[in-house]
Amino acid sequence: MIELVDIHKSFGKQHVLDGVNLTVEQGKTTVIIGRSGGGKSVVLKHMIGLLKPDSGKVLVEGTDIARMGDRELNEVRKKFGMLFQEAALFDSMNVAENVAFPLREHTRKKDREIMEIVRENLHSVGLPDVESKMPSELSGGMRKRVGLARALAMRPRIILFDEPTTGLDPVMTEAINELIIRTQKDFNLTCVVISHDIQSIFTVGHRIAMLYDGKIIEYGTPDEIRASRNPVLVQFLSGNLEGPISVL
Repeated sequence: MIELVDIHKSFGKQHVLDGVNLTVEQGKTTVIIGRSGGGKSVVLKHMIGLLKPDSGKVLVEGTDIARMGDRELNEVRKKFGMLFQEAALFDSMNVAENVAFPLREHTRKKDREIMEIVRENLHSVGLPDVESKMPSELSGGMRKRVGLARALAMRPRIILFDEPTTGLDPVMTEAINELIIRTQKDFNLTCVVISHDIQSIFTVGHRIAMLYDGKIIEYGTPDEIRASRNPVLVQFLSGNLEGPISVL
């Protein structure tokens, strides 16, 4: 579904991506792990065309979106939904208006049809009867669910999750993980998840990729990642201070 081929990206003198190669399989959930500030969100932004690489290819269903103009890129983006780290809801809009926003912006659907989709999506994420609530009235977990309902509004084929469980307690973290798994299966989605939560990555991921020093240094199934003897990956998963990863 998505393939990154030798992606390089720098911001000034800071080299963030140094030859990233990654394949995201169709109908699977790929989790990207790595250090804070190590470029995971930069990888995600390349996948949806928010950033263009200095060199390399970003293939979505075989087409290099890095060479597209804005009009072509906007069409490709309709295949994507995105759940941002803090859900990124509009504070001035209620829940229904937030979920309806992409439909009003990008389609000519009538209000009645839009509201049917809104209610259906909210029900699918376990939030019926909250359409009139404001984001300030919602818990962190509820805001994430509303964000997912909005991400599903355009019936995307791919959903990108940026730290979906950050700031949540263990019970709500498990609830969000189960929601990601169920949503991926129910809608037959291709998902990419960025996460630091070790338990979560093994719960939701069909494939796991470790980003370190601007490269993907390990990629495999959860069992393959657990069995890896790569010292960087072993230290990251264990949280041990001793190892090749410097804490300075």
